[in-house]
Amino acid sequence: MNAPSFRVLVVDDSEHAREGIRTILSMDPAFEIVAEGRSGLEAIALTEQWMPDLILMDIQMPGMDGLEATRRLKEQYPYVKIVMVTVSDDITHLFDALKKGAQGYLLKNLKPEAWHEYLRAIAVDEAPMTRELAFRILKEFSYADKMLEPSAMLTSREREILTEVAKGLSNRDISSTLNISEHTVKNHLKNILQKLHLDNRVQLARYVYEQGWMG
Repeated sequence: MNAPSFRVLVVDDSEHAREGIRTILSMDPAFEIVAEGRSGLEAIALTEQWMPDLILMDIQMPGMDGLEATRRLKEQYPYVKIVMVTVSDDITHLFDALKKGAQGYLLKNLKPEAWHEYLRAIAVDEAPMTRELAFRILKEFSYADKMLEPSAMLTSREREILTEVAKGLSNRDISSTLNISEHTVKNHLKNILQKLHLDNRVQLARYVYEQGWMG
């Protein structure tokens, strides 16, 4: 059985840093770098284009920094896993990253084996978090529910995909109809399910009909 493959977007304004990350990830076949960016704005555009599973994001970048890009990305693409990659071990940076929605935090000087183990755990939702850290996070942050109609959070592409789901089309059929990859369809659906707080395709189809989107 083949090991799972995780599509990765690398965002860092330093070519040297990106090269280092490429080298580390190339040692583990579970990771495939699909795109690279140099700023927060590029991170947003490339996520929309590639729908990666995992984003490795530098914090300090010109223009929009990694923390602001993370905040915006998690609003639009809550499915995606974001790990901040930095040379700083300042605990305030860790909390800032988690507050913005990041799933993890890696130091650039860690050994490659540590990267592989940690990123695999993040990618499959098994990243360990100590009780102490969890308590500090809960104490530090309170997440207020956004008073937004869920459908208002959907992009036009997501509404297109939802309509095709309601017609009973499979991921393969949707990818053919919309001329996008099955992987992209899959990640869009994960994104939609999280935004609408639903569990499966049947519930999605019912939601579309309840919204009156099928005419």
